[in-house]
Amino acid sequence: MPDQPSTPPSSGQRPLEGVLVADFSRVLAGPLATMTLADLGARVVKVERPGTGDDTRSWGPPFSATGATYFESVNRNKESVCLDLADPADRGLARDLALRADVLVENFKPGGLAKLGLGYEELATENPGLVYASISGFGSAAGAALPGYDFIVQALGGLMSITGDAGGSPYKAGVALVDVLTAKDATIGILAALNARAATGRGSRLEVNLLSSLQGALANQAQAWLGAGVVPGRMGNAHPSIVPYQLLDCADGPLAVACGNDGQFARLTEVLGVPKLAADARFATNSARVQHRGELIPLLEQALSAAGAQVWQDKLTGAGVPAGHVATIAEGLDYAEALGLDPVIEVQDGSGHSVGRQVRHPVSWTPPLPARTQAPPALGEHTDSVKAWLRG
Repeated sequence: MPDQPSTPPSSGQRPLEGVLVADFSRVLAGPLATMTLADLGARVVKVERPGTGDDTRSWGPPFSATGATYFESVNRNKESVCLDLADPADRGLARDLALRADVLVENFKPGGLAKLGLGYEELATENPGLVYASISGFGSAAGAALPGYDFIVQALGGLMSITGDAGGSPYKAGVALVDVLTAKDATIGILAALNARAATGRGSRLEVNLLSSLQGALANQAQAWLGAGVVPGRMGNAHPSIVPYQLLDCADGPLAVACGNDGQFARLTEVLGVPKLAADARFATNSARVQHRGELIPLLEQALSAAGAQVWQDKLTGAGVPAGHVATIAEGLDYAEALGLDPVIEVQDGSGHSVGRQVRHPVSWTPPLPARTQAPPALGEHTDSVKAWLRG
């Protein structure tokens, strides 16, 4: 276990400098968690199958000039070493890596690594400071044998039941949202365990599963059932408890409008030229608007039909009413850039040449952290150097 710093990291030091992560994960949730640790300064050694590597190396198109964009999205700032865990010699090297590591992240089927002599209990006897994070679909109890795919968890966990048009088909989110949420939960747990280890000298066994992460993120929708016995359903882009908080049709397309309080609604009606709506008893308060949603929305859309979405966005934003047209991902990144958020970084190969762009780690630090911009590794790119280090 590396010495723990006695003072906060300076602008020249990343907060996880000196932390070694053994990454036995693949696909999305695990790799995103370990990439976050790498962005914060940890050394991440990614263990991959010889020949094929992480499943997502072949998940395409689309492909960039250097590989599958799916793989590249969650694997920068790592070293790739190919080890065949069925081979005793390679398995021994994997064990050596785990015994040197501060953190181990894996998403094998529950108990899978333990059968290879790489389970927490066995490793912790020799490496008591190890933080061992296991990621699964449905936990290690009755759901241990169930395959953990984001899409299936969105279905079984309830997210799809509230996503889509009212009376229409259920939909998944447009990104593997449950995997992303699970990655963030795993990262939070790992950072908390490292903090606890600084005080106790002992590591921890963490278990994170996709179903629990999804349900932890259902927030008000889950509490509607638990607290009031209400089973939420699909409402398209409408909100169950706030009106208007949805897409509204303009002359040339939809506009997202989010009135979180009565003052914003009053300003909306002023801009639209229908101030009498804010004084109407049916619409004067949010609770009333929720009850009379079906009457209000057509009146708002009638007023919005006088101009295009961008015109209304500019007018409403200027009046302090949250509003925005439906942008593409490319437009969204351009918008973030225009706001000075610097959403994109250039990643570089080992020679320092730019090989592409990626979305940066979303946390900004003061004082700023030195950026890590190592491109995602080629399969087995660091096998020789890592093996030499482990044998040294």
